[in-house]
Order: sequence, then structure tokens, then C-alpha cells
Amino acid sequence: MFDKFKLNRKQIGDKHEKAACKIIVKNGLQIVTTNYDCKMGEIDIIAKDKEDLVFIEVRYRRSQVYGGSIESVDRKKQQRIVRAAGHYLQTHKLANKTPCRFDVFAITGNLNQSNYNWIKGAFSSDF
Repeated sequence: MFDKFKLNRKQIGDKHEKAACKIIVKNGLQIVTTNYDCKMGEIDIIAKDKEDLVFIEVRYRRSQVYGGSIESVDRKKQQRIVRAAGHYLQTHKLANKTPCRFDVFAITGNLNQSNYNWIKGAFSSDF
């Protein structure tokens, strides 16, 4: 039977991304944009941390049975994020002008009780 109150994966992801944005802003960063999408990939959150432009991947896993949210940001995913960040920097004429950082905002649990781990500088653009 269809449960009209059940959320689909996109809705759950959106709720966790909004929660991540609130925490990020509370910690002094300024949201530049969310869900930046281009042919190279998608970046969940782009924020400013003083002079740094921060590209943030939000990953959610209900449990760690099949690997946690941090582990799901594998090398291939990192490369897609870096390419999308490069596209953003080129498009906005910021390449070689703005220091950048790549963070992972990992969330585990359910919508009512989640734990988060914000890893600043989780990976670099050097591949």
C-alpha cells in the first residue's frame, strides 16, 4: 500500500541539505548557492568562509551497515565535485583568484535524530 506520508529519497536529501545549511550558517559561513548543477556534476552547497570558497558535499546514510556517509564520497565522486567546482570558478571568473576548500558534511541517522560530522578540507583538487 502506498504511504502518502513517506518521503522519497530526494525529499529526505533536501531536508538534510537544509539542516546542513543551517549548521553551516550558524558556524559563520555564508551560503553562496545550493545545488549547483552543470554538465560536470553537482555541488550541494557552495559557501564563503572568510576569503575561502567552500564546496560542500552533503552525504546521508541511515546507518553504516553498507559503509558510512563519509566513505561514500569516493575518489570518483571527489573528481566529479572538483570538475564541477572548476566549472563554477571558470563561469564566475574566479579561477586562480579565490582560495578553495572541499568539505564533506556527513549525516547518519534518521530525520528525527541525526548525527553529523563536518569534515573541513576532506579532500583536495590534486589528482
